[in-house]
Amino acid sequence: MSNRRIVILGFMGCGKTTVARVLARYLNCEMVDLDSFITEREGRSPAEIIDRDGEPSFRNLESLALRDVLQTRRARIVALGGGTWTVPANRTIIALHDCSSVWLDTPFDVCWQRISESGRNDRPLAPDRNSTELRYRSRCADYALADHRIVVDNQDSSEFVARKILART
Repeated sequence: MSNRRIVILGFMGCGKTTVARVLARYLNCEMVDLDSFITEREGRSPAEIIDRDGEPSFRNLESLALRDVLQTRRARIVALGGGTWTVPANRTIIALHDCSSVWLDTPFDVCWQRISESGRNDRPLAPDRNSTELRYRSRCADYALADHRIVVDNQDSSEFVARKILART
């Protein structure tokens, strides 16, 4: 196990934040959820920013937040937003900060079930199953650029997934 920072990436509902929390607990280190960081910094959630200002504006804020987290925070584990990794400049920022990137490759059906069951209406980029599945499929090629791919299924606990990450990084 190296001391490199670990960024967790993947689609909405794949378990990034939950797994990152468990991983940070196992490693006894700080963790940052990028979406929560943005919410604290901007005073509104990513969903509110996307709804009001549009996705391109949000992606700009997200890139600035990612840079700030990697430059100024001591967090060893960073849970990215679902689209963060799809921006080439963000992948460059992550590489320049010598982070190990881990894709939680969770089947779309599992992600959709979690999105649907959350009961929250805060995912403007997941308005319906068909458009969300298209977004999922369009992001997979970018996700595949991660250093590590962890295949996740619905039966895997966050502890089990975190242990798989520890074994790989």
